[in-house]
Amino acid sequence: MHLSLYRKFRPDTFDKMVRQENVVRILKNQLKTGSVGHAYLFAGPRGTGKTSVARIFARAVNCEHPQDGSPCGTCPTCRALNEGSLDVTEIDAASNNGVGEMRDLREKVQYPPVSGKYKVYIVDEVHMLTDSAFNALLKTLEEPPAHAIFILATTEPQKLPATILSRCMRLDFKLIPEADLEAHLMRILDEIGKPYEREAVAAIARAGAGSDRDMLSIAEMCIAYGDKLTYEGVTAVLGAADFKDTCALAEKLLSGDGGGALEAVERIVAEGKSVGVLIKDLLELMSRLTVAKTCKNAEALLSLPHEMFVAVKEIADKTDGRTLLRATEILARTETDLRLTTSPRILLESAVLRVGQPELEYDLEALMARMAALEEEVKALRSRPAPVPSAPAASAPAPVPAEKPAEKPAEKPEKAPVAPSEEEPPLLMEEPVFEEAYFSEPAASSAPPASPAPKLAEKPAPAPKPAEPVSQPSVPAAKQPAPAASPAPPEGPLSAEMAYGKFMRLLRKNSRNGVLFAMCSDLEAVYEGDTLVLLSEGETVAKMLSREDHRASMAEIFSMLGITKFEVRYKKAGAKPIDGIAQLKRDFHDYPIDIK
Repeated sequence: MHLSLYRKFRPDTFDKMVRQENVVRILKNQLKTGSVGHAYLFAGPRGTGKTSVARIFARAVNCEHPQDGSPCGTCPTCRALNEGSLDVTEIDAASNNGVGEMRDLREKVQYPPVSGKYKVYIVDEVHMLTDSAFNALLKTLEEPPAHAIFILATTEPQKLPATILSRCMRLDFKLIPEADLEAHLMRILDEIGKPYEREAVAAIARAGAGSDRDMLSIAEMCIAYGDKLTYEGVTAVLGAADFKDTCALAEKLLSGDGGGALEAVERIVAEGKSVGVLIKDLLELMSRLTVAKTCKNAEALLSLPHEMFVAVKEIADKTDGRTLLRATEILARTETDLRLTTSPRILLESAVLRVGQPELEYDLEALMARMAALEEEVKALRSRPAPVPSAPAASAPAPVPAEKPAEKPAEKPEKAPVAPSEEEPPLLMEEPVFEEAYFSEPAASSAPPASPAPKLAEKPAPAPKPAEPVSQPSVPAAKQPAPAASPAPPEGPLSAEMAYGKFMRLLRKNSRNGVLFAMCSDLEAVYEGDTLVLLSEGETVAKMLSREDHRASMAEIFSMLGITKFEVRYKKAGAKPIDGIAQLKRDFHDYPIDIK
């Protein structure tokens, strides 16, 4: 009769056990010193050797000539136990979980052993017992006869009552690492003479998920698939999607191509692949991408064929860790939700859209993914050669020299400070609030000539630019339609209002101190000799602007205008009244001004 691999190659000594060194060492030392307990609890995941160790231990405590704690297998007692003896009894608590079975066990435990020194009771899946059965077992478990040993095995020790746990020596079994599973499987394949590929063995060990019995069950199917154990054969047996198709789907997901990802899902599902298997394959691939992106020895850790590792590494290099983490979390939640849905395909497609199109979501992970994409675009833009920004800026002052030679070429050395005024119209569009304050303040400072409107004597073409900062009624004259034939501005320094206006524009452009700009936006400018005096209606503002740091910032801006002397004063503290007519005549001395 054919025996399954996990039955044929079940270990019969402690030395043949795959890992579980902590459990084996404790049991060996107890056997050597003769300090064997009366009740043990073997807890751990399925397929990790709990029942195998229990059987080995049951034979070892009765062996006449134990070898390094393991049964010899040749003495009469070992042969009797191998053939089936009443001294070792195995009970499946999943099917014998009632109180009657436990009462029967309590009665039989009183009989002495037949061929050995101990009667060993192995109760598998003990967590399946009912409360009444636990109560029936409790007294016997606490004070059994001297010849009785109980070994309880379970995958869920948290379901056992505390009264049972407190009466047992608990030994925890651990999942078996993939490297040990691979080594165990290769020894078996070499023994049966089955040729194999190393990548196929690694895939089977990875599918075993730490369980030796699960790995051997999968290996048996793969061995029957073909004459040689290959990676493609293992993939076909496991029902996984084609590796290339899964990689193409993952690449579209991580690159934000939601539509392409849905098309890839359609192709894979149309081939008959299960939605649950596809999600599992995607999660496994995401894990591989994470390893390939973060680990230096990723190729050795993944144990993939070289061409497959190259494909995984290429996808990993194109994406970032935050996107990988978000995709893994969404797919993991989808795998959990798959158990409760009646439409698994719709659930998968919605998950694909969430991963592939983060702009459709507004949670933190989606926003972080979108920010990461923007950062990549910014890096790409910064890596490009910067365009030359001087061409449009240089064209702005070009009309100024074009208008200069219109009348008096000799009288234009003072034109330089007026050049920035050619750029003023767009700035006026950007700062309308400032311009209103700017035009309204000089009107308040020129209270004496408020009623009469000074009229400029008409010349062939009045100058438009000098009239712009003057808030006297001469402003409409600056807006008279004759800009084409306008002569150059008169010689002389900037007027107080014009200097203040240019100062505010430069301060707005070059200073990041919004408080300084706000304090300077409501000042009145006058000249006292060659000193520009800025008058403030508020005493606190005047004191603040006189501070060393603010004064240094203002001096830097005034230096751009060629002004080296300026003061900030409180207006009510001795400010001289402004003679608007005198100021106007001084600023426009080339033009006859007729006061009516």
